[in-house]
Amino acid sequence: MRAKPFPLRIQRSFGWELSEKLVAGRLVEQMAQEVAEAPNAGEQSDIGAEAPGFRVGQRIHAAGDPRRRGTIRYIGPVEGHGGTWIGVDWDDGEAKHNGVVNGVRYFTARGPRSGSFVRQKNLSAGITFLEALCLRYRGKSTKEEEDEMYVFSTRNKRVAVQLVGKSKVLEKINRFDELPSVALSYLGVSSIGHLQEINSVVPNLKELDLTGNLLSNWQDVSSICEAFPALTVLNLTNNLLEGNVMRFTVPRNLHVLVLNNCGVTWENVEALKQSLPGIEELHLMGNKLKTLMSQSAHIQGFDALRILNLEDNDIDEWDEVLKFSQLSRLEQLHLNRNRLKHIFYPPCADSQNDYDTSKCGMPFQNLRCLLLGCNEIEDLASVDSLNLFPSLLDIRLSENPVADPARGGVPRFVLIACLSKVEMLNGSEVTSHERRESEI
Repeated sequence: MRAKPFPLRIQRSFGWELSEKLVAGRLVEQMAQEVAEAPNAGEQSDIGAEAPGFRVGQRIHAAGDPRRRGTIRYIGPVEGHGGTWIGVDWDDGEAKHNGVVNGVRYFTARGPRSGSFVRQKNLSAGITFLEALCLRYRGKSTKEEEDEMYVFSTRNKRVAVQLVGKSKVLEKINRFDELPSVALSYLGVSSIGHLQEINSVVPNLKELDLTGNLLSNWQDVSSICEAFPALTVLNLTNNLLEGNVMRFTVPRNLHVLVLNNCGVTWENVEALKQSLPGIEELHLMGNKLKTLMSQSAHIQGFDALRILNLEDNDIDEWDEVLKFSQLSRLEQLHLNRNRLKHIFYPPCADSQNDYDTSKCGMPFQNLRCLLLGCNEIEDLASVDSLNLFPSLLDIRLSENPVADPARGGVPRFVLIACLSKVEMLNGSEVTSHERRESEI
């Protein structure tokens, strides 16, 4: 079973009634006008010796460029330069220095050249959720944004939704209450705003993509969950979430949570799991996870979890992966681009071992897909051990030394011969012809 991509589509419905939710419509219409009249939403003027509207630790983006995001690490004077400067540690690591200028350290940046000083007028503190909603669906759209807005015809083909002139603003506003999906990626959303207002505008929202915004703490996540009780999919990729996780109520039907590149620790995940009893897909790519601290030998909870994505992390010990072996419904485990060197299946029969089946179930009993591409696996014993996984059919080993003949590894047909049950290898189906040829 191959992992499916994670598209969030904006599907427009035309079965609305003009008379419904006029109050919410007027609210959004007013906000759309305010946002349209603002020269630069979220931009602050550079007044006085301080930086009103900004604080150390705040998430910001470059004025006019919501994709260039960073964190304020310093506000104040810089020797030899007049006025107030704001020291920013930029997420992309592409700036001028590490917080030191002319031998004076003003702040500590994450990278050797990820820091710079900028004037207040060149930064934006972001906008609210409803302001972003108006900008994305009421303002002028880029081609990329327009490509995201479509409906399906009776023949299941995409039909683009064209945004028309001011005379039909009210008509478009009233469609907000029909929106099942909203994508507000890279718009500089820094706060959720008033929950009751949001819920009155988009009460039926099921899928929400907030990739690449300025949300910065778990209270923001809690507010989102409270505002959208019908939510099933939430994507918070590239929002740097800091601080401790508090327990909060998530929508009953939330099945997919994406926290890629959010600075999430496993301690955060452990704290979250009590709030996620129905989660089926959990995506945690790019969070520098290495050691998965748990209160027991096996990670517990997540009783409904089918897909766990841990790609692009720093896991280098297979023992860490074995902590997931008792997640009984787990079907897909994505471990591409980690640092794993060896694989083994736990010795279930050893009564002195933590994996004794008299104490717990068969390890990885329903795991069908295991993605191990771009690791450091180099021994065939690791490949052979994959045969012991009871349900494993789809395996990725590409970009490992063991699968690269140029680095002393073996070709595809040898891997097929070693993996007697595999049906999908490195993203390609293992045909009956390949199977016969490999076993001759």
